[in-house]
Amino acid sequence: MKQWLFNVWRLGVKESRSLRADPVLIVLIVYVFSFAVYSVATGAKLEVANASVAYVDQDRSALSGRILGAILPPQFDRPQEISAHEVDSVMDNGRFVFVLRFPPRLEADLVAGRTPEIQLNVDATAMAVAGNGAVFLQQIINAEVVKFVAGNDEATTLPINLVVRSKFNPNLNSIWFSSVMQVINNITILSVLLTGAALIREREHGTIEHLLVMPVTPSQIMAAKIWANGMVITMAAILSLWLVVQLLLGVPIAGSILLFVIGTVIYLVSVTGLGILLATFTTSMPQFGLLALPVLVIMNLLSGSTTPMESMPSWLQTIMQLAPSTHFVAFSQAILYRGAGLETVWPNMLIMTGLSIVFFLTALKRFRQTMATTH
Repeated sequence: MKQWLFNVWRLGVKESRSLRADPVLIVLIVYVFSFAVYSVATGAKLEVANASVAYVDQDRSALSGRILGAILPPQFDRPQEISAHEVDSVMDNGRFVFVLRFPPRLEADLVAGRTPEIQLNVDATAMAVAGNGAVFLQQIINAEVVKFVAGNDEATTLPINLVVRSKFNPNLNSIWFSSVMQVINNITILSVLLTGAALIREREHGTIEHLLVMPVTPSQIMAAKIWANGMVITMAAILSLWLVVQLLLGVPIAGSILLFVIGTVIYLVSVTGLGILLATFTTSMPQFGLLALPVLVIMNLLSGSTTPMESMPSWLQTIMQLAPSTHFVAFSQAILYRGAGLETVWPNMLIMTGLSIVFFLTALKRFRQTMATTH
């Protein structure tokens, strides 16, 4: 065992030096855990911000003016008036996401006890903005109508006061979610790419033949590649959480970083093993990229980091329980968002450990077959 560990250590040092001598991979790691995290977090927002609103006011009453005056930044731009015949054209051109239409005698019909209609046209091309924005506008209109009818700005139609408390993200800021999830997704992507590229690089440079004549085993070679590349990814992820997520973006990290690192190390065994497994089926980097791309897309999109697992079909949820990324996302969200401890996340860690063993042994079997064929 002592000799096995020594060989793994020395091979890992060699792997680290090879990575250090590859400027393209170094730049990729820095980019993925810095600019990529920042740009995605600040650029791909899901909440309503500066949504464009137009209106057709055929009533020009105090009520319509009151409603328009309540549509304010930062959720919405100031409403712009258009004529009735422009509604279809401005929406076809994508100039406005929302178009309100106030009918004639809106205020008079409301005062008379009738039920007038206010038309809200929504461009649902951007579904998240359209859905959330439409709800916000409905709330604004309902609130202003209630206040107008009651003649009191504090009026409400409910006999109770519903108080909503948003835990873990009180301002409902999408940056808090997307920045951390981008780091998590990048861990998966780079773990597969770096270990797979390391094996492909051995073949392309001819150093795999050198390894075959050395007194080392396939398990030692695999373990060395896993710890060397895994260490780099883990350090880059920690720095990204600290420098980019916490300091630059101002996103708080609720839980224990040490517990997160322990879970990440367990997870890395499985995904780095997956990278080696995929690399054994290819002979060049382009082939490896084409094979890894669909695997990574499926793992990231269906792991729960982009959409909730509960929104997927039940059969797909069952299948995705076999993917280590699903449990790593749940583990990371519990710690980094909700401040969960070991008593909460230990089932995810146990499942990740089991999956890591399965992925490692499967990749090791395939790697041994590949080395025997090469020899």
